[in-house]
Amino acid sequence: MARRSSRRGTIQEVARLAGVSPATVSRVVNNSPRCSPETRKRVLDAVAQIGYVPDHVARSLKTGNVGEIALAVPDIGNPVYVAMAKAVQEVAARRGWWLSLASTEGSQTEELRALRALAGRRIDGLIITSLTVSAAFLRELEPVQGRVVVIGRVPDETPVDNVRVESETGARLAVEHLIDLGCQRIGFINGMKGTVPSTSRISGYKLALGSRGLEYSSNLVVNSDFTIMGGYEAIDRLLEQCPDLDGVFAANDAMAIGVLRKLRERSMRVPDDVAVIGMDDIDLCRIATPTLSTVTLLAAERGRIAGELLLDRVEGRERGEWQRVTVLPRLLVRESTSLLRKEQRGTARQGPGAGRPHS
Repeated sequence: MARRSSRRGTIQEVARLAGVSPATVSRVVNNSPRCSPETRKRVLDAVAQIGYVPDHVARSLKTGNVGEIALAVPDIGNPVYVAMAKAVQEVAARRGWWLSLASTEGSQTEELRALRALAGRRIDGLIITSLTVSAAFLRELEPVQGRVVVIGRVPDETPVDNVRVESETGARLAVEHLIDLGCQRIGFINGMKGTVPSTSRISGYKLALGSRGLEYSSNLVVNSDFTIMGGYEAIDRLLEQCPDLDGVFAANDAMAIGVLRKLRERSMRVPDDVAVIGMDDIDLCRIATPTLSTVTLLAAERGRIAGELLLDRVEGRERGEWQRVTVLPRLLVRESTSLLRKEQRGTARQGPGAGRPHS
């Protein structure tokens, strides 16, 4: 049986196959901005075919870069962060960079470790999302500005590129949708208190109630983990506090899917008895029973934008003012909030106190 050669291809072989000079190959593998997208693709295709492995030790000594960026997220098992990671990976691969992943588990200590790894030049750039954005976190951003992008809201004066989404607006869209369908007693299953997502979502929930003339009640709000099991156990507490609940907004889709399961076990029909909506638009929304209405926060798009912003800085293509990119949420209506329910609920609730007065 023939043995595969373990010899690595050379830069000259890559150059001949791609029809360029060795200097051009070097510029591509070192992420120089002085190459067209077409040339870059041709060289990277040749690199893959030949099996050429650049000497990153020599590259590091010459350029000060190690050729690697990192993405640090609270939970790499969360489908939202998986979608984000895939988008960043696509950007990194296209531009010739290696991407490593870190799951901080929402720990401030782990977030600071990631930032200090960047400060220590173990990686060239970092995309990070924090659930808490502490004062210590903001301080650690200062020495690595220009080599870090934060996904999630940070104070406007923070000297970093920032990709954010209007979660408050997304929560408001979800709750107003339930109200417009005729729901009057809308429970909210939020994440753990003190996190950036939970703070923005409770604000959006309250704004939606106020915009439609409904009063806020703490009995309609419970907190839990941002997980399927978190939603599964939280809906029991919510129903104990408000047995005649007719709508549920869950702070993310995983929690909402847990709610769907528990309601089914309790023989409560969705959406006939209780309408349910989540937030994020993970893939499971499309195969849940019933399919889950949600508000998309465009995780993949945020990852793509963050990847491009970071590499533009690291490669020296962008040296201007810090970028603030805001992604807008969108409502996606599926079976868990049928559009037919408004008429059905209006018919079922005729009588004293039903609905709100009309002008």
